[in-house]
Parts: sequence; C-alpha cells; structure tokens
Amino acid sequence: MKPAQRAMELLRTWPDLTACKAGCGTGPALRSAREEIVHFHSERDVDLHLTRRAIQRFHYDLNASTAIQLTPGSSWVTVHLDCATDVDLLLSLVSVALKAHQAPPHPSCAPTTAGCNFHRVTVLPRDVVTDH
Repeated sequence: MKPAQRAMELLRTWPDLTACKAGCGTGPALRSAREEIVHFHSERDVDLHLTRRAIQRFHYDLNASTAIQLTPGSSWVTVHLDCATDVDLLLSLVSVALKAHQAPPHPSCAPTTAGCNFHRVTVLPRDVVTDH
C-alpha cells in the first residue's frame, strides 16, 4: 500500500475528521468541524493545514525534517511521504493541527491565506543532490 493511501486509511478512522473533496479541487481531503486539515494531492504529497502559529512554534523542527516543505506566508505545510516514518510524522502533525484549530487565533497572527500549497511548492525526491 502506498504511504498516502495508508495515511488516508488511518486518518479516516479518526472521529474528529470527515472525508471531503479538497477545497483546492485536487484530491481527497479530511476536515475537522471547523477547517480542512489535510489534502492528499498525489500518492506521495500531502498538504497539512497547521496554522501559522503552530508553524512558528515548531519552525525549527519542521525545517529539520526532509519530509516537510514550508512555504513562506502559508499556514499549510507540504509533507512528502516516502516511508512508514513519514506517515507517522504526518499522523503526529495532524494531531497538532487539530489542536491548533481548536485554539482561538493569536492576535499577532495575520489572517491565513485561502487554499493549500498545491501548485505553490515543488517537492524534489530526497535522493536528488544539488550543488551549492
């Protein structure tokens, strides 16, 4: 079973999530009572609505992960699923996202941008090495 398919299967069993079509129009999604939480755009790429506050809080940890792509100014992160560990990371971050969406917005946080990161992020396979 492909990682995104496995993640979707597991997350559909969570009582706080409901399956729906992604608001961006591409792929299946899961939403809480308040917000869309996760969009499955391909067999490997998933956008997760963490909130800007949560991204700020976990910024260094998210940046350290080879599975996570941050987009400046977005309240979404892109998770590239290559293995079971990446699925576990996604499940943990979905828990963070659900908790983040229960809290009232922080006054210093600007309103979130509409839509996920689909078409805004290019995720390269991890084995691609670039010279800098």
